[in-house]
Amino acid sequence: MSEREISFLASKIYELYGTVKRARGAFLYTAKRVRLTDLYQEGGRAILGWGGSSAFTVFKDILSRGANGSFSTDYSPRLGRDSKKSQLSKALSTLLNSNRAAYFFPTKSAALSAALKISPNGTSVWKPWTGADVKFEEISCVLLEPPLAWASGIWILAILQDDSEENSGNQEIENLFSVPAPLAGAVTRSIYNLIAAVQERSEKDWFIYDKVLTKYWTRKGPYLFPKVPKGQYEDFILHCLKNEVVVSPEYECPSIVPFGANPGVFAKLQKNPFEFSSDVSESTPGGKAD
Repeated sequence: MSEREISFLASKIYELYGTVKRARGAFLYTAKRVRLTDLYQEGGRAILGWGGSSAFTVFKDILSRGANGSFSTDYSPRLGRDSKKSQLSKALSTLLNSNRAAYFFPTKSAALSAALKISPNGTSVWKPWTGADVKFEEISCVLLEPPLAWASGIWILAILQDDSEENSGNQEIENLFSVPAPLAGAVTRSIYNLIAAVQERSEKDWFIYDKVLTKYWTRKGPYLFPKVPKGQYEDFILHCLKNEVVVSPEYECPSIVPFGANPGVFAKLQKNPFEFSSDVSESTPGGKAD
C-alpha cells in the first residue's frame, strides 16, 4: 500500500468528517458524530477489528512490568540450537500446525529476502481464509502480517524446523529485528486471536452482505476485489465515503467484509448507487488475495 493512497484516504475522511475519535469493531467514529463502516481495515491488519481486545491487555500488562528494554524476554525471537522457543514461535507453530521458529522483520520485502535465502522454492505468504488447498504446514518459509491494527511496519517469517532440532539456528538471519516486548507480546496474542477467528468465521458470516457488495466487488471469502474499472476507482472511493463507507484506497488491495456489522450499514450506498462502466479491460483480472 503506497503512502500516497493512504494519505489520500485519510485526507478525504478528515475533509468530510473531521478526525477519527474512536475505532471499534468494523467502525470509525468521527468528530462530526458520523460512524463510518470500515472496509479498508488497514489492508487487513484490522481484520479482527479495531481495539485489539486481549492483545491490548497483554501490551499493557507487559508494559506495566517494565519489561521494555533491549534484554531478552519470553516474547523475543532468538537464534541458536539451545535457545528456548519464544512465545511468538509457539503461536506460529500452532497456527501453521508445524514446528516453527518465528522472527520479526520491518517490511514484507525484508522478510521475503530472508525467506528466499533459506528456501528459494519453498516460500509462501499466508493470509486468513485463503489458500485452503495449500499445505502450509509443509512449506519451509511462511510470511504473514500480524492482525493487529496498530502494529504497522511488522512482518513475521515462520521457518519450518526439524523436530529433532528445537529452534535450530538459521544462519541466513544475521541480525534480528528488535521489537519492544509489549508490542511483541501483543502481536503474539493477536496470532492466537486469529487462530480462534479462523475457526469461528466462515461463508455464512460474509455472504449476508452480497446483496449490496457484489454490485461493486467480486467476493472471495471476506475479501472484495473491485468490479469498478480502475479509471473510475478514485471516484468510487469518494462516493462510498460520502455514503459513510470506507473502502481500500488502493485498487490492487482488496477491501474486506465488515464482520459483525448489521447489513443496514450499507443502506445509504444502496439508495445512492455508484454508476460505472462495464469495461472489464480496466479491472484487475481474477483477484488475488496476496
